[in-house]
Amino acid sequence: MIDTIKAWDEGLFIYLNSFHHDQLDPVMFQLTQTWPWIPLYLFLSYLVIRIYGKSSWWVFIGIGLTILFADQFTSGFMKPFFERLRPCHDPNWDGIVHNYGKCGGLYGFASSHAANSFGIAMILFLTLGQKYKHIKWLFLWAAFFSYTRIYLGVHYPADVIAGGIVGLLSAIVAWNISKAIYKLSKHSVRQAS
Repeated sequence: MIDTIKAWDEGLFIYLNSFHHDQLDPVMFQLTQTWPWIPLYLFLSYLVIRIYGKSSWWVFIGIGLTILFADQFTSGFMKPFFERLRPCHDPNWDGIVHNYGKCGGLYGFASSHAANSFGIAMILFLTLGQKYKHIKWLFLWAAFFSYTRIYLGVHYPADVIAGGIVGLLSAIVAWNISKAIYKLSKHSVRQAS
């Protein structure tokens, strides 16, 4: 069963990784970085502050916890535990994988990029989704951001899917924790007054 999934994953990776173009390579490499998305992050921060005002701190705590949980679980636990080589580090794929830019660390399961982006999309959907229906499009951004990792040859599709699931779950846990902290702080303020 595991061998079948691995073969399917590798086959899908080779197929998706083959769709590259020399002129698109540097663009995809830049879009997999954090800095091109800073305007988006600033805009989303503005929306949070616009809705929650002085109480928006709990949302930012939730976002921070989401990234902490997602990143630490994928990088700190999953990658060293599973020790699955990134495709660009696997000698079986020499001359087959299209790798542009840096290959990254030795192991790739699961993708921290996917975990963080899907985590951000989920926590913002949970906190802003009722007010801003279009916030659901962040999941498309997370999927594209994650796809760049396959395009660049640094992750298999299963790395990205597993990372995305970790990110979604991290956001749900972080959202519940940050909401609980907010409720406790409101309760403490009421008792103090």
